[in-house]
Amino acid sequence: MTKRVLLVEDEPNIVESLRFLLGRAGFDVDVQGNGREGLAAARTTPPDVLILDVMLPEINGLEVLRALRADEAGQDLPVLMLTAKGQREDRDRAIEAGADIFLTKPFANADLISVVETLASGRPG
Repeated sequence: MTKRVLLVEDEPNIVESLRFLLGRAGFDVDVQGNGREGLAAARTTPPDVLILDVMLPEINGLEVLRALRADEAGQDLPVLMLTAKGQREDRDRAIEAGADIFLTKPFANADLISVVETLASGRPG
């Protein structure tokens, strides 16, 4: 069965790139362009892996993640947090909010695919 990834990202170039990379790696990719729609999609049809940008319109990625982790259904959802901000405090906030893995943009394509494959096979920890 094909694993489903929900990508919540508002940058069109990143969406296009990740959709291509993940599709080529065998994942089915759904995309939402803002935090509110991403949260609704994750709650309605939980994906196998959620890729979540930190800086999003309407609701930021950290707020989306906190809301998901507060729901029983979202507590075990594997989450990869992406951000252009790479400071340690940003990473710490993402981990505190419940992210499983944190990657800084730009990232190596092979690293991202490896992380998603790991998360899709079962949430680490």
